[in-house]
Amino acid sequence: MAENNTEVTKVAINDIGTEEDFIKAVDSTIKNFDDGDLVEGTVVKIDHDEVLLDIGYKTEGVIPSRELSIKKDVDPDEVVEVGDTIEALVVTKEDKEGRLILSKKRAQYERAWGEIEKIKDADGVVEGTVIEAVKGGLIVDIGLRGFLPASLVEMRRVRDLSPYIGQKIKAKILELDKNRNNVVLSRRQYLEETQSEVRETFLSQLKKGQIREGVVSSIVNFGAFVDLGGVDGLIHVSELSWKHIDHPSEVVKVGDKVTVEVLDVDLDRERISLSLKATQEDPWQRFARTHVPGQIVKGKVTKIVQFGVFISVEDGIEGLVHISELANRHVENPETVVKPGEEVFVKVIDVDLDRRRISLSLKQANDSVDPNSEDFDPAIYGMPAEYDEQGNYKYPEGFDPETNEWIPGFEKQREEWESQYAAAHDLWEQHKAFVAKELENAAASAAEDGQAPKEEKVEEVSSNYSSENTSTGTLADSDQLAALRDQLLGQNK
Repeated sequence: MAENNTEVTKVAINDIGTEEDFIKAVDSTIKNFDDGDLVEGTVVKIDHDEVLLDIGYKTEGVIPSRELSIKKDVDPDEVVEVGDTIEALVVTKEDKEGRLILSKKRAQYERAWGEIEKIKDADGVVEGTVIEAVKGGLIVDIGLRGFLPASLVEMRRVRDLSPYIGQKIKAKILELDKNRNNVVLSRRQYLEETQSEVRETFLSQLKKGQIREGVVSSIVNFGAFVDLGGVDGLIHVSELSWKHIDHPSEVVKVGDKVTVEVLDVDLDRERISLSLKATQEDPWQRFARTHVPGQIVKGKVTKIVQFGVFISVEDGIEGLVHISELANRHVENPETVVKPGEEVFVKVIDVDLDRRRISLSLKQANDSVDPNSEDFDPAIYGMPAEYDEQGNYKYPEGFDPETNEWIPGFEKQREEWESQYAAAHDLWEQHKAFVAKELENAAASAAEDGQAPKEEKVEEVSSNYSSENTSTGTLADSDQLAALRDQLLGQNK
């Protein structure tokens, strides 16, 4: 067999030298660093619990998810993307599993400390995003975790810190201790310094009696603070509502836009007193304006006392039915006539606006309606009615009494009139049903006692809107007004 003398073609040239030279050349391409150094690399892979970073080392560095951000429980995909160039701190070059462990948040922390120290030395301001609400305050991302005590968030104490999460805020640095990893911030100090001049100018322009727009900025047990445009005023709990409330949150919540009246401006103490209820109609004045003696109203029994019964006739307004006005018979104990929570119909006897007292009568209300009658006077059941000096009824705007027709173009007035009439008619129907039931109960009670029920006299219905001439001045007694009623109810169509 012939010997093969073919030479092997060279495919590489050893231009490095010896094997030792080759190892040195490879090592020269690998970065040298120690624990605690800052390195830069490229994100090559993202898993749910870690990120791999190529920093030019013999192995890729591992950043555990907890070391990605100063925020807790973050999703790595929300922090970095493959291809991003980021800085990291070397935690350990080789753990027990041989991995290079890195930390992005610690690198950020190291860089931030230098900047924060410079800002503190210059008495400057830091800006960051609120990332967490903890016991006693907020955590602000300023490159590291800055603690903002609740007492230093605003110019006054804030109880609900949750609305601040996600907000960007500015603050002053109060304390800085790297060894203890402690950074304490104060937004209140920043606000005091920046708003001092603005506040002084604003207060000088604010006058008692002015009506201002504002936004509820915080709520405390004794009232609500309102931001009037960079300066806060206080609405005391007694000025929030005309009715009694136990806590300001029953009326307003943080973020509500409100219209308030300035009650007082204390320039020396820089305090503004505001009122919300002053910009709203007093419910007692509204009741006195819309109700007159003689009207029938529906109410609910709220309290029974020895001398009578208190009836809620509107939200926050109560009237008294004296024990003598409960029934046509002698009453020793009001609870034999009504029970707490029971709905009843009462007649308005008197409205004393100055003393804020309303006198009511249950027996007169029951005596004033015949369950079997169709004689309906809407004025008695709350329908607004006006009369001239001669006691003549003033027809609603847009209605022609000569033709008993509405004038074209007054559709809105007609709709309002019809709505008021329907509401009064419905109340009348309810009242009749209530009285009918009362009569049935009385008859049943008398039968059980073996007595014949006494016939109660039904008084003729009269309206306090009428004049001295009882033949005119009520909707029920006027032929023309009866025709108007029929027209509005659609009976003449």
